[in-house]
Amino acid sequence: MKALITGITGQDGAYLSELLLSHGYEVHGIVRRSSSFNTARIDNLISTHTKDNMLQLHYSDLLDSSSITNLINNVQPDEVYNLGAQSHVAVSFQNPILTTQLGTLGSITILEAIRHLDKDVKFYQASSSEMFGGSSKDMLNENSVFDAKSPYGASKVFAHEITKIYRESYNVFGVNGILFNHESPLRGETFVTRKISKAVGRIAAGIQSKLTLGNLDASRDWGYAKDYVKGMWLMMQHNQAEDWVLATGTSKTVREFAEEAFKLVNLNMEDYVITSEKYLRPNEVDYLLGDSSKARNILNWKPEVGFKELVKIMVEFDINEAKKDVALLNDNLISPTWEYPVVK
Repeated sequence: MKALITGITGQDGAYLSELLLSHGYEVHGIVRRSSSFNTARIDNLISTHTKDNMLQLHYSDLLDSSSITNLINNVQPDEVYNLGAQSHVAVSFQNPILTTQLGTLGSITILEAIRHLDKDVKFYQASSSEMFGGSSKDMLNENSVFDAKSPYGASKVFAHEITKIYRESYNVFGVNGILFNHESPLRGETFVTRKISKAVGRIAAGIQSKLTLGNLDASRDWGYAKDYVKGMWLMMQHNQAEDWVLATGTSKTVREFAEEAFKLVNLNMEDYVITSEKYLRPNEVDYLLGDSSKARNILNWKPEVGFKELVKIMVEFDINEAKKDVALLNDNLISPTWEYPVVK
């Protein structure tokens, strides 16, 4: 089996690659050309699997339809996982055109290439709980109404719907995975969960004094990314293409996440966390809670890692990262002052 993954260098791409390789897949990943390497999340896979050609990376870009089409024609994949996106919701307000182009042109380019390929190819579209908008406290499933509150969410709605259109119009095996928030130590450091876990590690190590956050009352259904990529793969192995929600069925606030993280190092969150309007979104998604009954009943999928264990996994990882920073600091290789850039 051959799989092609866009966004292979991201959190989900790294865990999915690891899973597919464990199942004997030949994995092809798309990376954007830049002046510096951005493959840190998959470097261990590169060192292990590139010599036997089980992992191959290709330079391309979701906005370059010609290169994407040529790549799909050359690779002849059995499965394509479209995980590539500008996935930071707050940044999507600052870069709405790029965010929208990546979310819309990327998906339809891949679907067009698959439609004209002379073989059956399964397509996975990474949909998002951000499509729902979060204006109510209802449990959300595959039939819930979309009400996107950001350019990121709106771009995901388009990709979701165009996948359904190609499925119904051209019989493309197009799967939409509506994944609620899923985190891990590989999460980008400007995302709130990783921002919290990294700050907790550094505060415990004595090299950071405060953590600045935005809306502490925003509530999310948070799961473990490794569990969710397994769900992606199970969706693609089902006998027909459908839409699927993956979620834990429990919603926790940013405040609760931070409290649990600080508790792990015997510190009181209130002594270290401050809030700033600079980190508020122009249009906030207040509450998200997912109903994954369909995936649990049909795919036999369920989240293995609970909320507290997820926080522990992330904090323990970042405690070890902070220890490395302390060593670098002692060697005068990094600055003692450190803070995330503000994303308004």
